[in-house]
Amino acid sequence: MNTGLDVFATLHHLVQRAVACLPGAERGSLLVRARRRLVYRAAVGLDGIVPGRLHIPSDGGELGASAPYGPAAAPEAALGPRVVPAAAWYRAHLPGAAASPGWPPEGARVLILPVRLFGAPGAYLALELPEGAPPSDADRAPLDPIVESARAVLERRSLFDEKAQLAQELRLLEDVLSAVAESVDLLELIETVADGIRSVQTGPRWSAIDLAILEDGEGGDGADARRTLRVYKAPRRPLTAYWNNVRDGALAAGRDLRVGVTFKSGMATGPAAQEAFFEEGIRRRVDGIAIAPIDAAALEPYIQRAVAAGIPVIAIDSPPVEGSQASLYIGTDNRAAGRLAGEMMLRLLPQGGVVATQAASVAVSNARGRLEGFREALGGSAIHVDAPSENHFDAERGLELALATLRSRPELAGAFGVCSENGPSFAQASRALGRAGDLKLIAFDLITSTVAMLQDGVIHAAVVQREYDMGYRGVQILHDMATRGEAAALAELPASRFLDTGVDLVTVERTPFSTALSDHLAMSAARRIANRKPDAADRGRGLELLVIGMAERESLVDDERAPVSEDSLLGRVLRSCCSLVVDTTSSEVERLGDVAEARFCGARTMAVVPLISRDAVLGALVLSSAQPDACSPGDLALLERVASVAAVVLENARLLSRIKERTRELEALSRRKEALLDTIAELSSPVVPVARGVLVMPIVGALDAQRSGRFIDSMLREITEHQARVVIIDVTGMAVVDASAASHLVQAARAAGLLGSEVVLVGIAPEAARLMVEQGLDLGDIVTRSTLELGFSYALGKTGGQLVYRRS
Repeated sequence: MNTGLDVFATLHHLVQRAVACLPGAERGSLLVRARRRLVYRAAVGLDGIVPGRLHIPSDGGELGASAPYGPAAAPEAALGPRVVPAAAWYRAHLPGAAASPGWPPEGARVLILPVRLFGAPGAYLALELPEGAPPSDADRAPLDPIVESARAVLERRSLFDEKAQLAQELRLLEDVLSAVAESVDLLELIETVADGIRSVQTGPRWSAIDLAILEDGEGGDGADARRTLRVYKAPRRPLTAYWNNVRDGALAAGRDLRVGVTFKSGMATGPAAQEAFFEEGIRRRVDGIAIAPIDAAALEPYIQRAVAAGIPVIAIDSPPVEGSQASLYIGTDNRAAGRLAGEMMLRLLPQGGVVATQAASVAVSNARGRLEGFREALGGSAIHVDAPSENHFDAERGLELALATLRSRPELAGAFGVCSENGPSFAQASRALGRAGDLKLIAFDLITSTVAMLQDGVIHAAVVQREYDMGYRGVQILHDMATRGEAAALAELPASRFLDTGVDLVTVERTPFSTALSDHLAMSAARRIANRKPDAADRGRGLELLVIGMAERESLVDDERAPVSEDSLLGRVLRSCCSLVVDTTSSEVERLGDVAEARFCGARTMAVVPLISRDAVLGALVLSSAQPDACSPGDLALLERVASVAAVVLENARLLSRIKERTRELEALSRRKEALLDTIAELSSPVVPVARGVLVMPIVGALDAQRSGRFIDSMLREITEHQARVVIIDVTGMAVVDASAASHLVQAARAAGLLGSEVVLVGIAPEAARLMVEQGLDLGDIVTRSTLELGFSYALGKTGGQLVYRRS
């Protein structure tokens, strides 16, 4: 038996062996330490003692609850076996046991064998013995290798769980950091944070995760009453990670290739929603369309219309109909993926049995292909596959169907979730009905709940598609078609016009035929980086591509505003800047408003972690769980790391937003300054045609290099327009006539001379004249006159005119 594939079956088999090899043993169980409590991981002979089946895993009570009989109260149990009264043991460690007459048998005892994990007691094998003498050393000897096997199985699983948690935490922190931009969509941020936390921390089972952000510029320390929070609530059961990954891949390709990418996805009206998106793309004349067809046959006429309009179309995730005018299919070989799932089911059920199946819709060709491949792999075996139920993309309906199936078919040995949400539906149903781990379950894709249930042993394996690659490659190929031509782009692709992105078979532990969850997470991140091919050229700039998905994003609860209450746990955390974890039933906090509300909603544990950046508190993460003592120090440490990264994201987003706003203000100010300078230049150097062939240009203020250029350009333009022979430059209003100004005036005179016009300089003040003489400034051959009147008289003489004076 491969311990890495089915830990439930392995541990159950070990307990069965222990009961069988110990003379007189009637019942047995294996309990594992989980913080300060015990959890049943396997049990033999206890069904019927508790109402219904004993759920695995199931709560085994507090470690010290059976004092003086429990392991925590008996440190010597760490050194070897111990026998305790059965009545006391079951009273403490079998919550909900029926108080039936004659049970437990009078005088029965329980032999406790500690299982040392990493050097300390971490699990306990408990075997019920009838009345009589304690087992001898010889009787107990066959149990030693069983205890050793249990140790190896539990330690191996613990190491893989820890490795997977580290890989998930790294991916979570990377996802949060990738949100750094000029602005942050806080609804998407809390969805990313909550999704990641629930994936990493499967133990607490957080029922609610909120992001509370202090509004900018409100209040300050000690001013709670004036401060306002904006609270963003994450969905409780996000099931859209698959299509979020497709979207992320498409948008990443758009950024790399510098093309516009619009991602649309919706199931509100079924295939009609996709048809509407397609119509919109054709009307806008986008440069290419990638679509995951819900109903490929119904969509084909739209594909034909797009192609006729010169818009290339490719299919992703789900193939088009045979003979489609779509140029390419990028996605999974669904038949081969189904066969892979079937081969795994054969390993899980070597003795055969009945297997249930559930799909989103058998109208979708990828679901049909997976089911066909699954049946092919099981052909000729002792496994019978039931016809699939369909949840029609409704997660709640899927859970109802799974519950009804398991209730009506207690003989079911396994289940296959054909689409991403179907596996978790079976998993939740099996847990609710006490079949968790016992029902052999294979899922498709790695959404958050699938990851959690893989680690719990409820889901045994997942066939994982590479959906990010589908989105990225789809945009990349559409870009090639638009820039290089469709024929050239397709010439480099398989002649079958099918690009298989591949799948991975993922289990928590590594096996000869599957990849460990931790290794898969690391490899998928590396593959994303390796597959990215940024195009530095601008040949794609201006292109617009449309990507249409299959399932709509689950709507999030609207954000809401609320004042910071002094009588709240959140208010305390914001004031102290320290995390708090509380039991909502504790008398110390039960009267706090948010604690009372959480308790009313069924929460027993509440954790509030501040978001701190540069010694300022920006808000807090607020989490609640129905489990008591749900947040361990290790859990809290992770939450604080996530909160620190989220605070950096928020602070950077605010900083970038402020920089962008300040840049816009400066650009507007610069534009106003330039306009003002242009106005001043026009007013300070007007051009006045005073007579035929004579222009007057007064200069007010300083004549620097920049203004000199504009002045000369204006003068030459007016000379040409008015055919001027003389330009009178009046410097009466100049601030100072220094060497630089004199040089600019000489340049203006030479430029005018090239157009056959003469410059007359008038209005030089006595002080300016003396300064020019003292500094040896030379105006060359420029004609000068002391006043404008004299300069005008000179100009008229040059043009054949004269001044006429009349007495009034």
